[in-house]
Amino acid sequence: MPSTSKDVVELILDDHRRMEELFREMRSVEADRAAALSEFADLLIAHALAEEAEVYPALKRYRNIDNDEIEHGEEEHEEGNEALLALLEVDEVGSDAWDEKLEKLVEAVTHHTDEEERTILNGARENVAADRREELGAAFLKERTARLKTGPGDIDNVRSIVKG
Repeated sequence: MPSTSKDVVELILDDHRRMEELFREMRSVEADRAAALSEFADLLIAHALAEEAEVYPALKRYRNIDNDEIEHGEEEHEEGNEALLALLEVDEVGSDAWDEKLEKLVEAVTHHTDEEERTILNGARENVAADRREELGAAFLKERTARLKTGPGDIDNVRSIVKG
């Protein structure tokens, strides 16, 4: 259940947990795996773009938050986008190729979310005042919502982001 918090850290964590749920659905032969992938693709792209537009630049201003970790987070977004594109390009949901690409996506995104939670988000929680985290949360949510309305996980959009 998503939190009602407007704290940017909590909002990002809510998205991470939803991504984990969608991974479980994409792995399940009983679920609508294509629908789960579609929702995941939209969420991943909108989430990363909103972080890069609203959250990461603001956090770079705090001396106790490691800028190298933020830049590394952006690089990991690119890796996740590449893994997402590889999965979207597989024709048959549930095929061996699909399962293989899904596991690479899970690995890339899980690695990023684990690292981001330990470094960037813990740094934000410890060094950014609660009211500022709420301001960042509002900006993140506004950007993410606007991105979600555009269908950002469409294969052509993901392709342009990866090639861009």
